[in-house]
Amino acid sequence: MVNYYDVLKVKQNASSAEIKSAYRRLARKLHPDANNGSEETALQFARIAEAYEILGSRTERILYNKKLDQALHGTSPNGDSVFDSANPHARRWRQMVLDKRFNEIIDRMLAEERRESVAMQRAVYPTVALFFSTLMVLIFKPAIFVDSAIIGKIIVISLFIAGIIHIIGRIRDGYEYYTYNDDLHESILDENEPRIKPYSRWGATFFLVTGFLLSFCLGLFIGSYVDFSFATASSMFSHELKPELIFYPPIIVLFVDLMHYLASRFEA
Repeated sequence: MVNYYDVLKVKQNASSAEIKSAYRRLARKLHPDANNGSEETALQFARIAEAYEILGSRTERILYNKKLDQALHGTSPNGDSVFDSANPHARRWRQMVLDKRFNEIIDRMLAEERRESVAMQRAVYPTVALFFSTLMVLIFKPAIFVDSAIIGKIIVISLFIAGIIHIIGRIRDGYEYYTYNDDLHESILDENEPRIKPYSRWGATFFLVTGFLLSFCLGLFIGSYVDFSFATASSMFSHELKPELIFYPPIIVLFVDLMHYLASRFEA
């Protein structure tokens, strides 16, 4: 039986990220286009592609692990080892060991998926909240800061600073977790690549800047040409653009992320 872990040069307990990284590294080395169409290299590339197709799928990997363990520790009528013995007690013990290993693998996979989900939420929620809050602030033009007492102004400024620091931290974490440097030619054969990161830093920066500018321009357009007087009759809203509007998007992002954090803690 082909050992796909050996094909990808990883351990059987390797994480999904390590498997992806190993496949990516080997694919770069063995791709036929990078080896003048060598037939031997093409066969090796086909093997690693087949290995990744199995090990890259959670379901397929669980089934493959079971078959691999059975092949490595299969029963043998003449075997003296407990791993080879056909004795019913030895077989039952063997099955308990295999089940324990499968459960450990599944637990690691689930834990990794939870980490991936949390990391994605920590990047997505603040970004979406920033775009949406920018849009809504420019449409409705809240006027809270100017009409507030000194203590109110201090609170608004403090929350604004906290929101800015929070957004910068979230963006930095997202860049570190999900983006890679665009200059790939130096690391294309890096044997110590820790994990595959799906987005380039240039692409992520372009998305953030473009998304913010679109939200800003759309908010200006809607706020200028659509009549919201029925909703902005209160003194808490203004009909003009004022500098204080820059305070509100970071504050909204801070509160949205705080509510998401509290909700996730209650679910846990």
